Amino acid sequence: MMPQENILHFPNLKTVLMVEGVLKESDGPISKNELKRRLPSKVMHQTLNIIIDYLEESGKLFKPLKYFSILYNTIRNY
Repeated sequence: MMPQENILHFPNLKTVLMVEGVLKESDGPISKNELKRRLPSKVMHQTLNIIIDYLEESGKLFKPLKYFSILYNTIRNY
């Protein structure tokens, strides 16, 4: 994750959910450029990197090398 003093713009919840939704709808692993292309609205590069870091740290994203894929639990515990 980036140090907070270098972050110019934090993503809002709507943007995080938008990125997560595009990743969930993908058929398989996609590149960052493909993700940007599929997003319904433009997202700053730094903001997208923060979202990807967040999803990876929270265990929702698998990013082995250049491509990444969404991981999500289909079992609800409530």
